Amino acid sequence: MQLSLLDNTDPRLNAENRIKQLRIQLEYHNSRYYQLDAPEISDAEYDLLFRELTELEERYPDLVTAESPTQRVGDAPVSRFQPIVHRLPMLSLDNAFNGEEIRTKLDARVKKELGLADSSSVSYLCEPKMDGLAVELVYEKGNLVVASTRGDGVTGEDVTQNIRTLRGLPLRLTGEKVPERLEVRGEVYLSLDAFQKINSAREENGDPPFANPRNAAAGSLRQLDSRITAGRPLSLYCYAPGVVEGAAFSSQQDFLATVSGWGLPVNPLARLVESVEGAIDYYHEMQERRESLPYEIDGTVVKVDSFLLQRELGEKSRSPVWAIACKFPPRQAETQLEDILLSVGRTGVITPVAMLRPVEISGVTVSRATLHNWDELASKDIRIGDTVVVERAGDVIPAVVRVVVERRNGSERAVPPPAFCPECGSEVVRIADEVALRCMGISCPPQIRESLKHFASRGAMDIEGLGDKVVEQLLSLGLVHTVADLYSLTKEDFMRFERMGDKLSANLLAALKASKTCDLSRFIYALGIRHVGERTAKTLAQAFGSLDHLEKATVEELTSVRDIGATVAQSIFTFFNNPDNLTVIARLLELGVHPAAVAKTVGGRLSGKNFVFTGTLTRFSRDHARKLVEDQGGNVVGSISRKTDYVVAGEEAGSKLTKARELGITVLGEEEFLKFLKLLEAP
Repeated sequence: MQLSLLDNTDPRLNAENRIKQLRIQLEYHNSRYYQLDAPEISDAEYDLLFRELTELEERYPDLVTAESPTQRVGDAPVSRFQPIVHRLPMLSLDNAFNGEEIRTKLDARVKKELGLADSSSVSYLCEPKMDGLAVELVYEKGNLVVASTRGDGVTGEDVTQNIRTLRGLPLRLTGEKVPERLEVRGEVYLSLDAFQKINSAREENGDPPFANPRNAAAGSLRQLDSRITAGRPLSLYCYAPGVVEGAAFSSQQDFLATVSGWGLPVNPLARLVESVEGAIDYYHEMQERRESLPYEIDGTVVKVDSFLLQRELGEKSRSPVWAIACKFPPRQAETQLEDILLSVGRTGVITPVAMLRPVEISGVTVSRATLHNWDELASKDIRIGDTVVVERAGDVIPAVVRVVVERRNGSERAVPPPAFCPECGSEVVRIADEVALRCMGISCPPQIRESLKHFASRGAMDIEGLGDKVVEQLLSLGLVHTVADLYSLTKEDFMRFERMGDKLSANLLAALKASKTCDLSRFIYALGIRHVGERTAKTLAQAFGSLDHLEKATVEELTSVRDIGATVAQSIFTFFNNPDNLTVIARLLELGVHPAAVAKTVGGRLSGKNFVFTGTLTRFSRDHARKLVEDQGGNVVGSISRKTDYVVAGEEAGSKLTKARELGITVLGEEEFLKFLKLLEAP
């Protein structure tokens, strides 16, 4: 889909036209990607369009609207969820547990209530039963105004801010005859691929994993901070109407086709069948396809298609007469847990893994299952030799659900938490408020790849040219085992690489040499200490002045430093009390790395003052501006709040400048900023 920018001599009008066109393009591509699963452009091309829109909206903040694709990134946390009363209750469904029960518990009941002969046929609309969280969306004049959870069926929770972050959901309906008011019910879910990535990240960070995709979707949607929701790729399928004003639908099939035309996502696997036999066949088909679907389903939903017949059939106290949910059998099996191995992740998290006697679950042979962490191992009392129940959900890694205690014979063995890393022998620690056990060794083999990339990154040692491909070749050739080994590399080592010439090897060696002289704060950040980012590294460098003083700091001394809490202090103390880490640091110093502390004026005239920089700075770089402030005792932060004292605005300053003026914060231009610091004489 291509649109051209209309030429106009008025820059603001040009920008307004371009913003409108970009929004149309992005919503179109969102629809192609999230609803039709048929993208027309690459992710990189999409990102370029999105970035252009973001920059234009920052330049012209008065042109930002709530419907813009850029507004799906989430907002500040809310204190609690407000209750929302559904105008039409969101009822539950009766359950069936096999295909034949669709006939006996739904079709027979429907025919009896309608006075139809047993031999007659009723048309049903069948859909996969998504394993997610039910919600109701309210559109007024085509605009999304409210979104709420199902709750108890009568009252739900307001999750409007979070729902707005779903990229596949239109914030404004398009097409013909959009009604004045449309209440539409749907299911928010998480794809299996997204679920795996979220859980992997949680386990690497020492957070407890979600039990299943449904829990992950529900937990993501019910975040008080919608920015967290925005970072999780939730999806939604619409399946039924609530109260509708200004439109009418003849059937379930008519409803799905119509709302799809307005831009709402519906499940493409929904199918109209002409009889109960078709509904039973559909159930068996979905059961067979279950393992190949990109999301989790736990059955099918079968509804009388005609809305006229639905109204005639009516509802019972908590469920409609005209629909049923037919559940699939659970995907579980019993087997023996033969051993428990320890797996070390890229951030040092040690995870127990169950080695199982191979067992078939849903056509797949399972021989390993995650045990997540030692808290879960203890709470389930899992031991080597136990008979266990294992569950597999789609492509998600199998998990041990429970122990069959009555099968124990006394030979089972509990596995205590490890005291030392199975990969490198470093001491294992458990940081406060974390469930994970973690190896803190800087040279632990599973961690070295990420350690090297982080060490060489721009905010750390800034070793130009030492990117992912170089790191991979260094590891594959066995040339480095710790970050210190980087400074022992020779031209001959680099010449062993594929596609390596004299000039490139010389550039890499020069970059390594140049990085030896660095600020202490960069060196601290480069070490990759848990919870220590660039800002904390600078705080530590300024507080302790030298690497030697930092290495010898106690937990009490660390917690006395501004912005260093107990968890961060313990992580730093543990890192510098690891003999392997001290060996690597000593080797770095021996090879000529010289981290020098940056002097800071203690108690300077900007002490305690918070600065924010926005827009394009032409007189100095952001890094130089930060140094000017920090040298006078001030702090530079990334976002504006009521604690901000000054905003320095360069050219084309956007929404931050607008917010600063709204909050009454002092705004300085570049010349005013330099004059303020007495670095430039007033004209």
